[in-house]
Parts: sequence; structure tokens; C-alpha cells
Amino acid sequence: MLAAARKDLLLARLRADGRIIAKELAAELGLSEDSIRRDLRELDAAGLAVRVYGGALPASPAVADYTARQTVATDSKQRVGRLAASLVEPGSTVLIDGGTTALEMVRAIDRTTDCTIITHSPTIAAALLDHAADVLILGGRLFKHSAVASGAAAVEATRAISADRFFLGVTGIHDTEGLTTGDADEAAMKRALAGRAAETFVLGSSEKIGAVSRYLVMPLDEVTAVLIDAADADSPTARALTAQGLDLRLSA
Repeated sequence: MLAAARKDLLLARLRADGRIIAKELAAELGLSEDSIRRDLRELDAAGLAVRVYGGALPASPAVADYTARQTVATDSKQRVGRLAASLVEPGSTVLIDGGTTALEMVRAIDRTTDCTIITHSPTIAAALLDHAADVLILGGRLFKHSAVASGAAAVEATRAISADRFFLGVTGIHDTEGLTTGDADEAAMKRALAGRAAETFVLGSSEKIGAVSRYLVMPLDEVTAVLIDAADADSPTARALTAQGLDLRLSA
């Protein structure tokens, strides 16, 4: 089997099964395990898979740049955003992460809601200009890929704040690999924000469910709930998360 054909097969298996175990697939196809592992390394380098011990998992399409992500799973992001917006209570202080799902959340928040919103995303802050909410922007180095502040200065800024709820954006939600994102500094910033809130809710639009990115943000048992699209409630990942006892909340 030619290398290109093997890679197409590996990608098809990832889509169908949600994971590849290199040893088992090599035996099934009558190929060497080294060939499968080499193909997986190349798929990982191309951003099409994420290598893990013994095989690979699907790479998240949510690691694309900010502009490209605005066209991915837009309906799902809107539904999850509305669900998240319903959890913003008058008089509360909330932290909102950056990203396109978070932007849909902000768009769905009642503009008359009197609350305090803290964010490290200039895009999120700008979307709140016409809202009654007080808005606090955390500064730092601008990570242009996600349009958020990150780095040491941004992490340091989190020490001066506290919030009732944090709405966390990630690029991967997986039942064994946890909550992941594509940049180490961004992952550190997300952890710092989560540490300043009493509750953390994950914004789980469709393209993130069952996908994995390179850097762990936090394990699943450290969040309050994952907000997902009702259309994904029957997915293998959603069923596995429910079996683990995770609180999954579904959009209308």
C-alpha cells in the first residue's frame, strides 16, 4: 500500500473510530508498526492528527487562525453561546475567554444585564461596547492567532481579579485526554483564569467534541460543566463524558 493511500486510510479510521492504536491497525492491515507510526508522525506534523502513546487521536479544526475559525460550526457556536449567555446573572462577575464561541456568547447576552465582565480578549471587549455591563480588560502580549492577551504579564494580571464564573474556550474536549488547546502559553493563561473563578464552564461547540490539541489546559474533573450542542448529545465522546459523571449541559 502506498504511503498516500495509508494516510487516507488512517484519516478515515480517525473519523470513524475516534482513535488509532498503531499496533492493532498494523496487525489488521498486515503492515509494519513502524510504517503506521511514521505515517502518524507525518499526519501530526501536518496538523491532521495528534500523536499519543500507542497511536493517535483526531486533531481539532479549532486550532486554525481566528479568521478561519469564524466559518467553522457557526450554528453550533451560536447555540452553545446562547446557553452560556443564560448563565450570566445580574450582579455577577464573569470571566469570558477569547475565541469565536465566546464571541457568540457575548452577542447573546442581554444588553441590559447589569454585571461585570472580565476578559483578556480585545475582540470580546469590543463586542460589549453597547452593553450595560462594566468591562475590565486584562493586558499582556497579544497572541494574534486567537486574538487574546497571553504571556507572563497577562498571567500576572489575573492575580488581581476574582469572578463567580469563567467561560472557558478550548480546541479539544476528549474523554481521556481532557481539555486541550494548541499553544502552551495560551493553555497557561486559561489555567490562570480558571483559578480565579468559583466555577468554570467549558464552551463545547461541535468541532471540539472528541478532538485533541497539543497542550493540556486542565483535566475534565476540574470544571463545573461542559456546555454542548444538543445535536452532539449522542456522540461517543458525550456518552463517555456522561459515563464519567461529568455535568454536560445541552443547548436548546
